[in-house]
Amino acid sequence: MDFVSKKIQDYCENLSTPEDEVLNELNRETYLNVLTPRMLSGHLQGNILSLLSKMIRPKHILEIGTYTGYSAICMARGLQAGGKLTTIDVNEELQDICNKYFAKAGVEEQIVQVIGEASEEIPKIEGPFDLVFMDADKVNYPLYFDQVIDKISIGGFILADNVLWSGKVLENTDDKQTQALIEFNLKVLKSDRVENVVLPVRDGINVIRKVK
Repeated sequence: MDFVSKKIQDYCENLSTPEDEVLNELNRETYLNVLTPRMLSGHLQGNILSLLSKMIRPKHILEIGTYTGYSAICMARGLQAGGKLTTIDVNEELQDICNKYFAKAGVEEQIVQVIGEASEEIPKIEGPFDLVFMDADKVNYPLYFDQVIDKISIGGFILADNVLWSGKVLENTDDKQTQALIEFNLKVLKSDRVENVVLPVRDGINVIRKVK
């Protein structure tokens, strides 16, 4: 993920709205007690998700990949009054951490947690979605795109995380996750139903807007 020097990264974080107490506590607990803490969105990306959500003002958000709930909290802060965020994760063991911090952040009433395989659960969830955040198993990104595109409102957004995959998308590799991300990025580019921009933020975010 080291596309930008640490000095520039620190500068950007220091000049961005500080991480609040709840998110900072969740950040610390994730790094202390949970495997693969790099999966956490973190301060800079969390601010991006929060601000984009506040600009979009979604009524219904779908998150594919909850982890410990950091990104869900950030996006839930942009929901319209009465809006909801549905988040899917296969790991039931992290639910207690999520519930604790959703409550601390005051967003527990706006969030619906679904435990299961995303590919099986997405078809069961009623749209329309104004915002979809993909941050789960990369092999299924092309499938997730196909599953959600018809459920997204015209003008709605997909934010797909990790689309640069630590730069591996530039390599000639047979790795299934890398190949799936390459396929996903090309699929988005070639679709006449969306417009998009790939941002080299953290591990890459593909910002996708549905136009038809």
